[in-house]
Amino acid sequence: MNAKDEFTRHCAELLEGLGPVRTRRMFGGHGVYVDDLFVAIIIDEQLYLKTDAQSRPQFEAQGCQPFRYQREGETHSLGYYRPPEEAIDSPALLRPWARLAQEAALRAQAAKLAKPVKKQQPGKAASVKRPAGGSSRAPAAASSSARTKARTKS
Repeated sequence: MNAKDEFTRHCAELLEGLGPVRTRRMFGGHGVYVDDLFVAIIIDEQLYLKTDAQSRPQFEAQGCQPFRYQREGETHSLGYYRPPEEAIDSPALLRPWARLAQEAALRAQAAKLAKPVKKQQPGKAASVKRPAGGSSRAPAAASSSARTKARTKS
């Protein structure tokens, strides 16, 4: 097992007290799920926990560093922060920080579920999906047979 996989396994063990943990390769690292909630990422053997507007100030007050990356010459930051250094070696010390991440994930999930479903505006017809390459007109054979029937009745 390489060092990255060992660190990922170590982080999963630290988080087990919060619920079932699973990891998945993504973003060149690993995504970490607790109770099927995405709560952390592991990049370059660093654990970053999910934050939001409510929990981020607690991470910043402890001097925790955010996950940042470079893209097209610009620095981008996501809502993930490293826990305090001493927490990465102890489930008891990491647990309150991981719980903040879990709560942030729950709030994000609740906000996503609370978004209203777009309703059709009155007076607008619903769009109809047509087969790819198809036309909105009836097939020529059906059209010509309908015209033939109309002519014979007159």
